Amino acid sequence: MQAIIASAIAIVMGAAISWAGSDGGDRVAGIPVFALCGALAFAINWLAFIPSALQQTERYYDLVGGITYISLTVLAVVLSGQLDLRAALVAAMVLVWSLRLATFLVLRISKSGGDSRFDDIKTRPAQFFMAWTVQGLWVVLTAAAALAVITGGVREPLGTVGIAGIAVWSIGMLIEIVSDRQKSKFKDDPKNQGKFINVGLWALSRHPNYFGEIVLWTGMALVAVPVLQGWQWATLISPVFVTILLTKVSGIPVLEQKADEHWGGQDDYEAYKRRTPVLIPRWPGR
Repeated sequence: MQAIIASAIAIVMGAAISWAGSDGGDRVAGIPVFALCGALAFAINWLAFIPSALQQTERYYDLVGGITYISLTVLAVVLSGQLDLRAALVAAMVLVWSLRLATFLVLRISKSGGDSRFDDIKTRPAQFFMAWTVQGLWVVLTAAAALAVITGGVREPLGTVGIAGIAVWSIGMLIEIVSDRQKSKFKDDPKNQGKFINVGLWALSRHPNYFGEIVLWTGMALVAVPVLQGWQWATLISPVFVTILLTKVSGIPVLEQKADEHWGGQDDYEAYKRRTPVLIPRWPGR
């Protein structure tokens, strides 16, 4: 019952942000383009749930997440009016990010053979359906500001705020890419088997990839600010949602618990935890 309620809440939240993001935006046959994108996000994940549930596998989950971002962006571009530089750049930014992340996650699960997050739920249809529904909501809320730019109908010169937002997004993207590659290289080295990573950006933060993720979506929101109108301002929930999700729900808490179970009590690990911030990077010794 809890899973069903959670799924219903996710659908309501997705509908609410789709309604808000549609305010004053482009329409096709009277239907807001933003709302069509929101509906598509859930539809793709529900369709993917069917074969995944039948096979009791999570192997397609991350791939479908990336496909959902790409599909929404393409639909928004195709159905919206003529794009200006801001909207075109925003669409490109979402596509670059989603392609990069989806590829990275798919390769990672191919190496590991599975995702432990789904061990307890992939054999329970209601809970598994909830996971796919929440992924639909994740895409809609995360991409909300970007979709508002593409479908919003307001076209303004990029300006200082837009340029600043692109710079912030670029910094976040770079941090995420570098930290992911550093961790992959660390884990692929046989000498590091059974060890925790504490080098590179991981010496400055215990979760630098998540920090980069938050930064890049904050940059995306900044790009959107000059063209938001009416209820579209609600789409600025994007970086807030990403931050809450990664720091309070499925990101850092889960990984910190696993790390503590694996290395907790080891002197080197406990020293690493004491000197290294959970999220926001800090130079050693400061």
